[in-house]
Amino acid sequence: MGPLPEPCRDLAFEAVAYVVCEVDLRRYAVSLHRLDAAAKPYGSVAKFTEAMRAAGTPVLLAMNAGMYHQDLSPVGLFVEAGREETPLNRDNAEGNFFLKPNGVFYIGTDGKAGVLETSAFAVAKPAMVYATQSGPMLVIDGALHPRFEPNGSSRYIRNGVGVRDPDTVVLAISRGEVSLGSFARLFRDALGCSNALFFDGAVSILSNGMDTIVGGSFPAGPIVAVRDRN
Repeated sequence: MGPLPEPCRDLAFEAVAYVVCEVDLRRYAVSLHRLDAAAKPYGSVAKFTEAMRAAGTPVLLAMNAGMYHQDLSPVGLFVEAGREETPLNRDNAEGNFFLKPNGVFYIGTDGKAGVLETSAFAVAKPAMVYATQSGPMLVIDGALHPRFEPNGSSRYIRNGVGVRDPDTVVLAISRGEVSLGSFARLFRDALGCSNALFFDGAVSILSNGMDTIVGGSFPAGPIVAVRDRN
C-alpha cells in the first residue's frame, strides 16, 4: 500500500472508512479509458496504470468506472476522447446497472462535469468528451434513490462518483463493506453532492498510479483517471 493519491483523504462516515478524492477540474484533468493503443481492453486498473507509466503519462489516481460485460465491454454509454464506443442503454433487466433510475457521469466539451439520471441525460444531450453510464444513481437532485433501504443487508466495498459543482468531481471508495443507502448518504450529507452515481461493488479498486490503495486484482472495463494539469 502506497500513499494516498494527491487529491484524496481518509474520511469516516456512519462507522465506515472511506477514501474520498475531491478533484478540482481547474487543477486536475479527469479522463475515461478502456482500450489500449492496440484497441484491446486494459483489463484491470493495474495494467492501465502500468501502461500509462510506460507511455510517460502517469496518473495521480485511477479507479474502475462502470459496469461491464464478460468481454469487458461497457454495459451502457461509454465515450472516450469524444468517441462513442457504446450507446446509451435504457433497457430494463436484472442487476444494479438496471436499478432505475441509473445515470451518466460525463465531462463536457466545456471542461465541466456532470452526473445526470439517464432520462434527463437523453433529453439534455450534453456535448461531451468523456462519459460512462452506470447504475443505480445514488443521489438524484438531492434525493436518495427511491428503492434504497436506509441500511440494507447487501454490503460490499463500493465506489462511485458525485459532482458538487461543475468544477468539482468527487470520487469515493469504501475501505470496508457498506450498504447502498449509507453510501448514498455519504455523497449527499458528507460530501455535498446533489447528484451521485454508483460505479460498482465487490470489484472496486483505487490506485495511486503505482500501488493499489483499496481493492485487489480485479478485472475492470471502464476506468477513470486523474492527472495534474501542470
